[in-house]
Amino acid sequence: MLLALTLVSPDPQALAPAQARAAQAVAGVSGAVKRTRALGPAAMDLEVEADAPDVLRRSVDVRLAGLPVDFCLQPLEGRRKRLLVADMDSTIIGCECIDELADFAGVKPQVAEITERAMRGELDFEAALRERVAMLKGLPVEVLERCYAERVRLNPGAEILVKTMAANGARCVLVSGGFEFFTTRVAEAAGFHAQQANRLVEADGKLTGKVAEPILGREAKLAALKTEAATLGLDAAQTLGIGDGANDLAMIGWAGLGVAYRAKPVVAAQADARVGHADLTALLYFQGYEATAFVES
Repeated sequence: MLLALTLVSPDPQALAPAQARAAQAVAGVSGAVKRTRALGPAAMDLEVEADAPDVLRRSVDVRLAGLPVDFCLQPLEGRRKRLLVADMDSTIIGCECIDELADFAGVKPQVAEITERAMRGELDFEAALRERVAMLKGLPVEVLERCYAERVRLNPGAEILVKTMAANGARCVLVSGGFEFFTTRVAEAAGFHAQQANRLVEADGKLTGKVAEPILGREAKLAALKTEAATLGLDAAQTLGIGDGANDLAMIGWAGLGVAYRAKPVVAAQADARVGHADLTALLYFQGYEATAFVES
């Protein structure tokens, strides 16, 4: 079986030892590196022939331990995806919007603790969201705009990822368990074609402490991915899903390439690939894009 083993790092000096260790892993499963290809200043492809990809993946993971290198092992054929479905909070942007809103309401420690537990999969997502939103009751609506302006920033590589995939014919959709006030703005800033999220209920210029039902959570994210794929006539293998929390697990598990970004352990353990060192352009390298093909704006 021909496989693509992609190595990506924020440190170009880490690639040489990573390549050597990866080659040792390939040899250890009686495989062979057929050729190598530089994708960028700190990214490279190894075309590998091996019959036990799961065994090889575990071996590479062990051998790369201690190096600031992310990797992806997947079939060489079909690696360029035609649909991207991405989580927003702590994935495409660098914060949890509900935690930042809670800061304006003076209850950030309480809300952030619940957020962390929910993202680790320790709490039911829908119930945890209702509990946190209830703590925002009475917050003036205009605070949402201030929160977006002051706290929300795209993660490094997010815009390049989305705009490069879109320029190459892929549909890009932002699907969040957060709030549409933020997803509409983030989707426009990053270049997504569409977005889905929850809606905060307002009355008399203030938040009521309620979120509109039904809540978009774990199963709704999966449904969104499947619906988008079906509309485009794609099978799962042609899709890419990325997220960081437990409510992203079903989506990540169904996607042809499911990626955990700076993720909670429960997510990282089940994803096809993890991005813990590089920025979001790693997902382009995983698909075989070269840096010269990246769309910057």
